[in-house]
Amino acid sequence: MDASRARSGGLVALAACIGVWLVGSGSGERVRPPLPSPGEALSAHAQYPGAIAPLSGSPPTRIKIPSIRVDAPLTGLGLQSDGSLEVPPPARRDLAGWYRDGTTPGATGTAVVAGHVDDATGPAVFYHLGALRRGALIEVARADGRTAVFTVHAVEVYDARAFPDTRVYGSSPRAELRVITCGGGFTPRTGYQGNVVVFAHLTGTY
Repeated sequence: MDASRARSGGLVALAACIGVWLVGSGSGERVRPPLPSPGEALSAHAQYPGAIAPLSGSPPTRIKIPSIRVDAPLTGLGLQSDGSLEVPPPARRDLAGWYRDGTTPGATGTAVVAGHVDDATGPAVFYHLGALRRGALIEVARADGRTAVFTVHAVEVYDARAFPDTRVYGSSPRAELRVITCGGGFTPRTGYQGNVVVFAHLTGTY
């Protein structure tokens, strides 16, 4: 089942964005995670270079993004009572999660992976997600012993008040992946005000 069909109207944006990391120098300067440039945005006529046929379904166990040095275990995530996607436990900033009631990464449809950007002590698993560029590789190890390799074709940032559910979670005839973390504007009162979303498609296996 695609993430977009998990409930009527689709998922809503990632919840519970954690507070920004402060530099320990005492200067009070805020260290912000990188944001994607406009040149990495999803075009109206998105291209999927090197796309291959989807795999059968199998739960994911680990995600690697070599270009930003991510190598993290994956845990299953469900939905909260308001329909928003759960997040990994705040104490596990090294952990990412996948939407367990949706598409498994590598199968036909849109799979969803989410993780924290930071906490009060420093960067978390997806702190550098906004620095990804088109062509970057994402590797997802699966329980069946195969690793699904995805190629990034867009990176965008959205305000949480205008999060485009269909654009992010909509169904696909290909094997696609979305990797999501908090980002965008920040206020001490509300935390991060949006989400960084990476769009990728299946281009290989091993």
